Amino acid sequence: MSPQESKRSSLIFIFISTIAAVAILIGVDPFRLSVISNDPNFQALYVQQHPQSQATSRDRDSKLQYSQKRFVNEVNGPESLAFDPTGRGPYTGIADGRIIRWNGPGNGWSDFATTSSNWSEFCSSSKPPSEVIRTEHICGRPLGLRFDINTGELYIADAYLGVLKVGPEGGQATPLATEVEGTPLMFTNDLDISVDGSVYFTVSSSKYQRRNFLLLVLSGDDSGRVLKYDPITKDTKVLIRGLQFPNGVTLSKDESFLVIAESVPGRLLRHWLKGPKAGSTEILAILPGYPDNVRRNEKGEFWVALHCRRNLPSKISGAFPSLRRWFLRLPIPFKQVYRIFNGGHPHGMVVRYTEEGQVEEVLEDEEGKVVKLASEVNEREGQLWIGSVLLPYIAVYTRST
Repeated sequence: MSPQESKRSSLIFIFISTIAAVAILIGVDPFRLSVISNDPNFQALYVQQHPQSQATSRDRDSKLQYSQKRFVNEVNGPESLAFDPTGRGPYTGIADGRIIRWNGPGNGWSDFATTSSNWSEFCSSSKPPSEVIRTEHICGRPLGLRFDINTGELYIADAYLGVLKVGPEGGQATPLATEVEGTPLMFTNDLDISVDGSVYFTVSSSKYQRRNFLLLVLSGDDSGRVLKYDPITKDTKVLIRGLQFPNGVTLSKDESFLVIAESVPGRLLRHWLKGPKAGSTEILAILPGYPDNVRRNEKGEFWVALHCRRNLPSKISGAFPSLRRWFLRLPIPFKQVYRIFNGGHPHGMVVRYTEEGQVEEVLEDEEGKVVKLASEVNEREGQLWIGSVLLPYIAVYTRST
């Protein structure tokens, strides 16, 4: 063998050895560097790919960047916003497990309620939501909030503690629904209340808790459900099964159907409660991105908050679960994986839909200057109040008349 051939053979051997070493490292992951290293039973499921979203138009003026940041560093992860029947508020649940109320410029914020009986000053923290998440299962994490306009009671969807309610004066919330079919609720997310007092709510997963939400998103886990709590019988029953991260939920104006935001496939579902289609579920709208909460305005239209637009990597990985699982075994940090699947940089948007799922309005912050992420949008007196489970403020956008 000539020196040149020997050198070529050595390079080939080194190349093959390197590939083999990397393959073994990925397969064994001895240093637990991948985002799925702590989930030995991780499964990547197929995510249905829909045609191009109806919301193809963009907000080229990026109008949400003109929103006002309010209560900066006074609220930590305000996912959901609610105003009581007398107009006081907003009320919001924050990362340390408290529900707090805004009492006006002269009085500021005050504690209103807690969901966990274990809540203490240990829970109180100024750390970012991404760090507080480690103690959520102890301190509680209130997400969706709704007021009963007749009683003034606040209903709460706590990620770990199920559905609870608290009276108009606040205090320790009382559990209403903590299990279904003999199994504890793993990840309660959002809720709405009908005129007869029935509570409709989402359970995003029967496998993952909220503190593992990224694994839930990346896996495409389809154990999510929509449930109904009956205040008369105190029973909880399942209305819809097999959903991939059901998130926000709201009743239509006439309460003939529910609208559910299904986050992983990026769509709105309509579940009929009344009429000839009662009990059936259909797709209401294909969304341009990943939805969180959905809220109805006074006209009966639906505002949907989206964390970002869908991008090519997320579409490819959704269609090819084996490829997604292989990629997730690479030693890539959590933050980088999150960015890859969320469009590279934070850029929140909100979209208004008719009752028939037609797009009425698209508002964005393409550069993420103010509304980096959006968890909920609440239309009130000509303004949009926008909360985020990951930001330390509330954004308020004043709509042009």
